[in-house]
Amino acid sequence: MFFLLSVVSGLLPPVAPEIPHEITAHGHTRVDDYYWLGNIENQAVLDYLEAENLYADSMMASSDDLIETIVMELLDRISEDEASIPYYRNGYWYRYEYRPGQDYSVNMRRRHPDGEPEVLLDENIHAEGHDYFEVELLSVSPDNRTMAWAYDTTGGHWNTLIFTDIHTGDTLGMVRNASGNLAWAADSRMVFYGLNDATGRTDRIMRQTIGCDDQICVYTEDDLTFWPWVSNSPDRKWILLGTSSSLESEYRVLSSDTPLDSMTLVHPRTEDLEYYIYAADSVFFIETNLNGENFSVMRVSADDPGIDNWETVIPHDENTLIENVDVFDNLLAVTIRSDGLKKLYIADRVTGEGYFADLGEEAATFYTSANYSPDADSIRLIYTSLTAPWSTISYQISSNTVNVLKTRFVGEDFNQDLYESRRVMAVASDGIEIPIGMVYRKDLFVEGENPLLLYGYGAYGISLDPMFSSGVLSLLDRGFIYADAHVRGGSEMGRNWYDQGRLMNKMYSFTDFIACAEYLRDNRYCNPDLIFAMGESAGGLLMGAVTNMRPDLWHGVIAGVPFVDALTTMLDPTIPLTTGEYGEWGNPAESLEAYEYILSYSPVDNIAEADYPVMFVFSGVNDSQVGYWEPAKWVAGIRRANTGNNPVIFRINMGSGHVGASGRYGWLADTAEKYAFLLNQAGITD
Repeated sequence: MFFLLSVVSGLLPPVAPEIPHEITAHGHTRVDDYYWLGNIENQAVLDYLEAENLYADSMMASSDDLIETIVMELLDRISEDEASIPYYRNGYWYRYEYRPGQDYSVNMRRRHPDGEPEVLLDENIHAEGHDYFEVELLSVSPDNRTMAWAYDTTGGHWNTLIFTDIHTGDTLGMVRNASGNLAWAADSRMVFYGLNDATGRTDRIMRQTIGCDDQICVYTEDDLTFWPWVSNSPDRKWILLGTSSSLESEYRVLSSDTPLDSMTLVHPRTEDLEYYIYAADSVFFIETNLNGENFSVMRVSADDPGIDNWETVIPHDENTLIENVDVFDNLLAVTIRSDGLKKLYIADRVTGEGYFADLGEEAATFYTSANYSPDADSIRLIYTSLTAPWSTISYQISSNTVNVLKTRFVGEDFNQDLYESRRVMAVASDGIEIPIGMVYRKDLFVEGENPLLLYGYGAYGISLDPMFSSGVLSLLDRGFIYADAHVRGGSEMGRNWYDQGRLMNKMYSFTDFIACAEYLRDNRYCNPDLIFAMGESAGGLLMGAVTNMRPDLWHGVIAGVPFVDALTTMLDPTIPLTTGEYGEWGNPAESLEAYEYILSYSPVDNIAEADYPVMFVFSGVNDSQVGYWEPAKWVAGIRRANTGNNPVIFRINMGSGHVGASGRYGWLADTAEKYAFLLNQAGITD
């Protein structure tokens, strides 16, 4: 086809044929010339995607040496024999390890910390022959004899659930199209798990005896905006069946001792009411927005868990967002966020009174992890910051001190003292202050001269926390500044921060990001001519919008698996995730107001003649969360409208999905290529 010939003849991008397709809603008709790209069964689509990869190859060919150099740098920051710190659960110590040269982990357990390991699952064996492989569930039965594990070979979360006899290795059962979550009954024979519909949405929760053909549906979610899941409480005394939309949730509970009983509905779904249950023996602790948008913690007896019996333990605070609860015998470990910073609050289970744990650096990120022993005298956490590598730490409750159990290897020559992080505030278009976290090498910083990579997300209430990236060191060590823009749409500054960046407020996410770039430019944190923007998934929507709005501001843009055809996707309920996203973006099929608002920012629909910045766009053909055709259409449209000469590169992985290549090493070449693109555009060639 002609788009292939254009690549062969020189460094010209493929030109997508224009085949007009009309899409009409609310009496308004749009013409999509590239709608045909959505049919992966069409050989012409495959040919076009391959042509895009050929063009990307040709554009990046001059960077082969730099890409290889960066790959070696990234490899040097990975320990060949990396292993996790063991955690204790139900009589065994569990850990995983990566062996030299292997892409996937070997999961094992020991009866005693220093005992002989028993291999549960060597992922490398099962990954053989697959371009993509990811284990999305691994769970051992209460009697320690059976392992349930689920894997995906597409990148689209289409899981196969396997039940294995740990001692013999025999397969006891297999379930296709499973959701990747599971709960055990106390007898270790009966299990509960989810099944997905044709769009990839979990719509059923099933019960089955392992090895028997007695699969029964115990719950069906008929509301297309809700997504159900099932899990055990940490002590495995309870089976929890939850279902939620963007702004509502609902729970059913069942004692794991009586799996054939009917489940108890805790409280029926109520408009704008969210609640999440943390079950511990005979008490349920409930994180809920019942008393305010930033959530409170309540408790109730498991015997009568109705909402009328909920009692407040930690009250709502308009300045503090409650994000997670870990339950111990005598205390609660509550993850909260205040002034954009995460903190760990240690609270009495009854009164809620307590104190903040001293975890060290203030502008850091932590997650509680593998706390399965309620009588423990310490709390396990994963800890990091923009300058501190990921560590497994143990917070000692009695002494309010931290013991570092393991710090991830990031290279023999890494010196944390070379790097500095800052937190500054930009002023948005409506006067609101937007936090920015940045990191750079102190000895390479020159006021007003460094290239800048500004990263953003701003959706689903997900906060962009400060995290260490060993990969970013390859940019920092060459003089780049890396910064996170904490735009509205996340929850960095509380739940209201999320509300200000979704639905009819979504435009604030885009104007916030632009304001952050302008602040860093105007205050001479960077070279004003070398500002690069990057975002992925919903952050790719951010990239699309800010590129259309301010193409002059960016020297270059990197957009990964970008949600850029927002209006067309949100009009199509057959596309995975669409129906569950109405609370985030609106339902343009039902609401003219939502239709017109999404139309006002949807990147594909707002391409205009302009001098676009140089761009690197990447996606995966098996992406079930953002279809590959969205960036394909966007790239084609930008090339058609571009009045300048800057190239637009589209790299499409023909064997992966939303998260890219799998395995410990699979990401190296992709990351190195993106960084080489940035460095070349900044005039840094080695």
